[in-house]
Amino acid sequence: MAFPSGCPEAESAAVRDCARISDAGVSRIVSAVQGARYVKVLKGRVGKRPRAWLPLTGEGRRALTGHLAALQTIAETARHAAADAE
Repeated sequence: MAFPSGCPEAESAAVRDCARISDAGVSRIVSAVQGARYVKVLKGRVGKRPRAWLPLTGEGRRALTGHLAALQTIAETARHAAADAE
């Protein structure tokens, strides 16, 4: 979700390479986030090769923003706990 959030539509191969996972792994993850309506899958061809692009939906961007905010809260809580323990 983070990689496609930085561009209008990420090509699935770029996501695969960035995340260092297999095509099958990308496919499973995309199926899950597509089912949650967080990403669209746009299929086409570049020359003779099939390609898929993965733009985030508005709902996907909101979910990512919420997730990042929750992670930030967890990190802040951990920092405060560590400071209090010193």
